[in-house]
Amino acid sequence: MKSILITFDQAYSERIIEMLTHNNCRGFSMVEQLQGRGSKTGEPHYGSHVWPSLCSGIITVVDDDKVDAVLEELHQMDKATERLGLRAFVWNIEKTI
Repeated sequence: MKSILITFDQAYSERIIEMLTHNNCRGFSMVEQLQGRGSKTGEPHYGSHVWPSLCSGIITVVDDDKVDAVLEELHQMDKATERLGLRAFVWNIEKTI
């Protein structure tokens, strides 16, 4: 099992949930209002009058064989609209209850 943490501009929310559904990744937890900025490019997401946009985050735990398909779809979304900001990070899951 792998955990995928996806951080993204709120404009991606529906598309990412649809993509997870399409890839049979049923379970996830979402935080709708996160603040942050990318490490290299993209606009800050602070929810302020200067930087009004916010980002969101989803964490999901999936079977190993689903990771590549999910990451590829996320990569295609990011390439299409790079300035919005979208990142994904993968961790091994040792145990679940």
